[in-house]
Amino acid sequence: MKIRVTVIHALPEAQTIVELELRQGATVADALVASGLRQILPGNSFAGYRIGIWGACVLPDVELRDFDRVEIYRELVADPKQARRQRARQQRASRTRR
Repeated sequence: MKIRVTVIHALPEAQTIVELELRQGATVADALVASGLRQILPGNSFAGYRIGIWGACVLPDVELRDFDRVEIYRELVADPKQARRQRARQQRASRTRR
């Protein structure tokens, strides 16, 4: 029996979506290899990347289910909480200068 999964890698300027059909019992690692996305990653390796299924981080040995969405997460440029605080400070400062 086969399962269908999607592997996704997104950059700010582009995203890559690969639809796969794998054997029942395939793992996240199997999907990553079958996707061919390793060639577009820096260092040609998945090392250092966090991987998730539908937004939840998982290990490479997790078994996939039909219609799973495997996501390759890139490093964040800034901490989201810190970035929001910085924007709020800038907005407050611009309002007080008027």
